[in-house]
Amino acid sequence: MKIALLTTDNREPFREYAKETPWFGTAPEALLQGFAGLPEAEIHVVTCTQRPMNSPEKLAENVFFHSLLLPKLGWMRTGYSGCIRAVRRKLRELGPDIVHGQGTERDCAISTVFSGYPNILTIHGNMAEIARHLEAFPGSFLWLAGQLEKITLPRTTGVLCNSAYTETLVRQKNRRTWRVSNPVRKAFFENLPLRAVASAARPRLINVGIISPRKRQVELLELFRRLHEKGCPCQIEFVGQVISENSYSRKFLEAIDRASSSGYAAYSGLKDTDELIAVLDRADGCIHFPTEEAFGLVVAEALARNLKFFGSRVGGIVDITESIEGAELFVPEDWNGLEQALEQWIKAGSLRPENAAQMMAKLYHPLVIANRHMEIYREVIGK
Repeated sequence: MKIALLTTDNREPFREYAKETPWFGTAPEALLQGFAGLPEAEIHVVTCTQRPMNSPEKLAENVFFHSLLLPKLGWMRTGYSGCIRAVRRKLRELGPDIVHGQGTERDCAISTVFSGYPNILTIHGNMAEIARHLEAFPGSFLWLAGQLEKITLPRTTGVLCNSAYTETLVRQKNRRTWRVSNPVRKAFFENLPLRAVASAARPRLINVGIISPRKRQVELLELFRRLHEKGCPCQIEFVGQVISENSYSRKFLEAIDRASSSGYAAYSGLKDTDELIAVLDRADGCIHFPTEEAFGLVVAEALARNLKFFGSRVGGIVDITESIEGAELFVPEDWNGLEQALEQWIKAGSLRPENAAQMMAKLYHPLVIANRHMEIYREVIGK
């Protein structure tokens, strides 16, 4: 089966044009790892770029890579019209059995639905809901992405939803859905730490994600300041990108400077996969307390390393933590409940779960999710 996978090469949005190896979002990256283990699948990854780049022809034996160069005028300001035309031309050359668009954040979804081939979409983030939740102003990137969802979701054959929450939102626009979780990258299932007890007298919790009001790192810092002033021995380490021109990020950087000097928090910046796994393995728990979350891949990644988990009872976090030993969820406004739970866990010895990793491998291993994708492709092509 020949599959065209439309996704974003992050060298484009991050302007890393000198790099010779494409890199993708964590979920598409993990999915490609799964496809690499399925020789019956011929995968053609198609991306768009504004600058010429050196790229490999193959990412794996059965995974081909195509980078399409087009001018800036053909991007969001024209409804990605240039991307649509360039993708259609490439797909006519490839002749895929099905086209699969990864995410509605940028050009992938609209190029998919106007490809002229049987097609499906995967939702990674609910852009219309995020825009509404953050009160994005008309004309902004989030607002425009939300508007494009109104065009793309009704026009595709069906939508792969990564959580019950996402499925509820999507069914308002497309009645054909499949519940398919995002896969976790293979490296998170390898070389698991053996210990299931606290690593030190001061347990460490990890928070992973772009610094933003939706992820609420500033509010978490305030929570750990209160714990510190109570004499509760713990530390939180933040991992993620800071957007310096963002007012929330500036507030975070000011607060983390004070917290670091007091010893109850640290910020270690953006990490690659191996570095992130090392940070997770030094920690005892993970805390992820957003106001909205389509899936929450970092939750599955942390549980794949057998970390204790504290989080918001929102979106896909509820699905991921179902039946997971010791996972504790709270409504997003229940800061007191979260604080009390942290105190009790620390006093009880800061234990880590023992079987979370086994459950994550059963549900979210790349090969498991890739096989489910193949079943859906056959269903769509058959119809």
